[in-house]
Amino acid sequence: MLKKLLQIMCVFFISLSLVSASHSFTGLLGHHKKIKATDGELRIPLQKINDGKAHYYLYSNEGQEVRFFIVKSADGVIRAAFDACDVCFQSKKGYSQDGEFMICNNCGRKFHSNRINVVQGGCNPAPLQRKERDDLLVIQVADVLKGARYF
Repeated sequence: MLKKLLQIMCVFFISLSLVSASHSFTGLLGHHKKIKATDGELRIPLQKINDGKAHYYLYSNEGQEVRFFIVKSADGVIRAAFDACDVCFQSKKGYSQDGEFMICNNCGRKFHSNRINVVQGGCNPAPLQRKERDDLLVIQVADVLKGARYF
């Protein structure tokens, strides 16, 4: 009986580890869309990012890659943040979305999407400056490169 219980517990913890690992790697395995700059800006059509889903991007500059995400929160604001935080950035696991929350793939903390760009520091997604112009979300390359230290 005890042997059977230990076997069940081992299977449970292995399964839990695999689920956690696959959840953690979602920030690493190619779901970041590469984006190029035009005149020092990253320009993303608003209609491509206004669905409430997190959209992940990768900007490369002279061998340096910076990952970030954009999400429209329930309050209607388009928000942007580096796919990293001040605490867990060294793990390079980023964030995953669960409904209205962004979840740190390293420590599991949840952050309501309407707090992105408002609350910073700790394990909160590191904010990325952005503005809307002519049906585009515009992010300055200089602002993206400020987040290079996370990656």
